[in-house]
Amino acid sequence: MSDPPAAASPGSDFAIDVTGVTKRFGSKTVVNAIDLRVRRGEIYGFLGPNGSGKTTFIRMLCGLLTPDAGTGTCLGYDVRAQQSDIKRHVGYMTQKFSYYEDLSIRENLDFIARLYNLPDRRSAVQCSLERLGLANRSHQLAGQLSGGWKQRLSLAACLIHSPQLLLLDEPTAGVDPKARREFWDEIHRLAAEGLTVLITTHYMDEAERCHRLAYLAYGKLLTHGTLDDVLASVRLTTWSVTGPDLLELAKKIRGLPGIEQVVAFGTTLHVSGRDAAALEASLTCVRDPRHEWKKIRSGLEDVFISLMDSAKDNFA
Repeated sequence: MSDPPAAASPGSDFAIDVTGVTKRFGSKTVVNAIDLRVRRGEIYGFLGPNGSGKTTFIRMLCGLLTPDAGTGTCLGYDVRAQQSDIKRHVGYMTQKFSYYEDLSIRENLDFIARLYNLPDRRSAVQCSLERLGLANRSHQLAGQLSGGWKQRLSLAACLIHSPQLLLLDEPTAGVDPKARREFWDEIHRLAAEGLTVLITTHYMDEAERCHRLAYLAYGKLLTHGTLDDVLASVRLTTWSVTGPDLLELAKKIRGLPGIEQVVAFGTTLHVSGRDAAALEASLTCVRDPRHEWKKIRSGLEDVFISLMDSAKDNFA
């Protein structure tokens, strides 16, 4: 966990600077004493299983929910006392794309511009259309768009008021690989221009494109840092094995001492565990000349599953 953050200001190096942030619903603690610092201009990946509290935490950051405990700032504004100020400077893209299906792309963006009371609304809408490649489709109804174009419209709506922080909650779920890649290219362009991005995702290839990562499971922050920091923190040992009858081999070794995961990756099995000595001892007993074993670097998906398996469900 990070050190307790110092008091932030609009000129601080940190766009997000909070400590001990907690949220309860009834008797259940959904977000449990989270400390988080996100630097300005950084793309910060927020990982974790469904129900881990990621969305609740994001809603506290953007002023939609009030923490039950904890202190800190978002863009220099107090997360408990200055929520209206935060809302004016944050773009929040929810899991479900937000738009009116019976309005055109341009009409949707014009409506958002009105909500923010932008002084030069027509120019802001046109700039947003051009930035996201929507100008040629501006008169198309939002309800007729494919998933990738709906995603672009939602991003355009989030950016129309020139926010300093973008909060993206699983923004690429349900869109094709080409649209996902184009979306991430745009996110990196925005970050290069100084925009800070906090993004939740279940795609490991997307997580690897973030500058830093945090892993949240059942309300608790388990690890954070760069990709290398996160991989190293779990101390997971992984072996790959190729050869015939891998399904039978997987059945044979599951549950042996030191073996926490046995996962098929195409024509290869990944066998992982945190106790390297126990893992090695179990594998020694099952090796035969038909299979080739190789120790490999644990991948982010291996680490993700290991953390999820070791976390305690707060709703169990």
